[in-house]
Amino acid sequence: MNDVWFRQLVWIDYRLAVLFLMLIPLILLVWAYVQQAQGIQKLLTIYWRVSSLLAITVYLMIAQYPVSFISGLIGQILIPISLWFWVDLNDEIEYQPSGALKLTFTSWRWAVSVYSILGTIALIPFVGCAFSGNVGQNPACSVWFEAPLVFKDYFHHNSKPAFLGFLGIVGLIIYVLYLSYFVLVKLGKQGRSATPQ
Repeated sequence: MNDVWFRQLVWIDYRLAVLFLMLIPLILLVWAYVQQAQGIQKLLTIYWRVSSLLAITVYLMIAQYPVSFISGLIGQILIPISLWFWVDLNDEIEYQPSGALKLTFTSWRWAVSVYSILGTIALIPFVGCAFSGNVGQNPACSVWFEAPLVFKDYFHHNSKPAFLGFLGIVGLIIYVLYLSYFVLVKLGKQGRSATPQ
């Protein structure tokens, strides 16, 4: 498996994901609560709900489930949508007084949007892995499982991949049900407003 030429790029992608999709938004959320910036708080809360699909994807990849390539792709697509979709929050953030929080949040929002779009483009050639019967035997597919397996070794050392994959499947089912309810019911009632009318 050492002949996969893009292995380093995959590992860079995972490192960037930890930075841009986990650490920075966590810091921003705490910062927004401290400064009581409600628009940013709401948008980051929505972001965390949407981006939880990528956490679910990590658990699916630990078990080497092919569906993880689809969930990862959809997660990359949904993140920029979740950050820009809400008209009321966009207006609230735009009219918020200028300051370090607003500048940092706006910079992060643009950076994550670009990162997610590029990540989506990069992941498209690997969608075929989702329909491969021997995904674990294909080096081009299995290279994506390496970082999640390192995550497992650090945080779930005594757990079996099959059990963690089961948790991922349960999480995916709950996520799909909630997303379906939102799209079919709540979106029709509240439109592009983040607060129910």
